[in-house]
Amino acid sequence: MTIASTIPNQDVPFIREIQEQDNAAIARVIRSVLLEMEVPKVGSAYADPSLDYMYQHYQQDKGKYYVVELNGEVVAGGGFGSLPGAPAEVCELQKMYLLPQTRGLGLGQKLIERCIEDAKKMAYTQCYLETLPNMLAAQALYKKMGFAYIDQPMGNTGHCACPVWMLKKF
Repeated sequence: MTIASTIPNQDVPFIREIQEQDNAAIARVIRSVLLEMEVPKVGSAYADPSLDYMYQHYQQDKGKYYVVELNGEVVAGGGFGSLPGAPAEVCELQKMYLLPQTRGLGLGQKLIERCIEDAKKMAYTQCYLETLPNMLAAQALYKKMGFAYIDQPMGNTGHCACPVWMLKKF
């Protein structure tokens, strides 16, 4: 399956920057995946205050957030932003979630590629992420994309429920 990145086609996934009208849809996607993965509601992205206002959050942060649209519906998203408490050259891969029907189509890889490309343009040289032990498919993708496990967390994400830490240098 092809993934469009310029002009949307209803039956082809389309990656674009988040818009204000996407807030409710991407919050539903993220919460749905977190419930599917049995992620704790406290100490994870589920409880992030920015979850219901993703567009506004990414207008203030040194980062970007993308959604994947398919047949007029937001079905996935992922982005990056600054990492509080870490060196300025380190960004964090943030809120990377795909609904089950969109997995295995290459969307995660395309989202990460887009994030890294734009992070480089913003003078970041490293990208950090946190995830959960049971998210093995996500970890496999991150490894494929050049992320390596690290022994301790970086910065202050507020996600104490995520004990798997990875970093990509570029």
